[in-house]
Amino acid sequence: MPRTLVERVSSYSEAMLRLTMDLVCIATENPPGNNYGTAIDLLCSALKSLGADEIRVEGHCVLGFVGEGERTLYLSGHYDVVPAQDPSQFQPRVNGKNLFGRGSSDMKSGLAAMLFAAIALRDSGGLRNGRIGLVFVPDEETAGPRGSRYLAKRGILGQHAIGMLTPEPTGGIVWNANRGAITLNVILKGKSAHVGRQYEGINAFDNMLRVANAVKALKEEVEQRITAFRISPKSARRSILLMGGQCSSGANFNIVPERCCFTIDRRINPEEDLETEKKRLVAVLEGFKKTSQDLEIEVLQEGHSSSTAEDHPLGRALARSIRSVAGKAPRFEMCGGLLETRFYAEGGIPAYAYGPGLLSVSHGPKEFVPIDRITECARIYALTAAEMFGKQSRRKITR
Repeated sequence: MPRTLVERVSSYSEAMLRLTMDLVCIATENPPGNNYGTAIDLLCSALKSLGADEIRVEGHCVLGFVGEGERTLYLSGHYDVVPAQDPSQFQPRVNGKNLFGRGSSDMKSGLAAMLFAAIALRDSGGLRNGRIGLVFVPDEETAGPRGSRYLAKRGILGQHAIGMLTPEPTGGIVWNANRGAITLNVILKGKSAHVGRQYEGINAFDNMLRVANAVKALKEEVEQRITAFRISPKSARRSILLMGGQCSSGANFNIVPERCCFTIDRRINPEEDLETEKKRLVAVLEGFKKTSQDLEIEVLQEGHSSSTAEDHPLGRALARSIRSVAGKAPRFEMCGGLLETRFYAEGGIPAYAYGPGLLSVSHGPKEFVPIDRITECARIYALTAAEMFGKQSRRKITR
């Protein structure tokens, strides 16, 4: 293990903790997308104070570049967080060896780790054959319309990339694949009437039950499919169709409901095709329109599944760095949900998720990150980048 690089990273431990706490203080809740401007200002200030070679703001995204040349390893993370259960979650606190607060695990600690990994590597002379692209995006929690999706649509995402790492709260596992998603809101309309004269109304809830029963038949077929990708436990290998994550109906107990809606969240294994599965699901719903049901379909999100081979040079470099720092080889698995890696993988860029946080506590009321894991991950990112750039430019630039 290159001692000088590891020592440089370690010298930034307190600074990483302070930046994480400063980021946690900013309530970047999404939805709806609060305080994005404040987070952008803090990230730009941090990049400037640490001497980034280039700083750009694209919409609500912050891009910082450190190093020389075109070959770019991207360290990309999101600064938005899910809504807090209590405002006190935006008051970070250290308790023993852990830092508590909304976003501490997912993934503001990871943002600090990737920034200081880049600075430590530059200061060690390891960025003369390439550069690290630091990408800070919003809207990851809502499929990325103002974040990675925005950058991809404008041709900004992943320019000259040799790979991408994102600090998702993986708990020591490397995620090299993710499921795709189709999320719909199904809205059924009826006609209101007093319960005593219900014969004059049309019960939207009754209509919803008929639609949901038809979708349930598809659910039973879909969830027999099993991915070949590694994921724990075994029961998690099945494809997913969840109904009723959100559901609402009616105005009062004694009124025939004139409106009823429920969500369908279809999570697609990498072996399945997004467009094919979307058509199958929509076809079931459209069948009710043909029988004069007043039904609307609202698409809440769509995202492709993606995967990167474990044995790609970036994957091998990441695994060696984890083994060197953490003392054991990592396990590669598929993430059960969407990942921002998909935006890079769609362009042929190898992309992996590995971060300091724990998925088991992320989004919860007692979210925390082990403090020593912030520095540990920064070391891993720096060593991985050092190995990739140490290979010179013998490898072709991806884009």
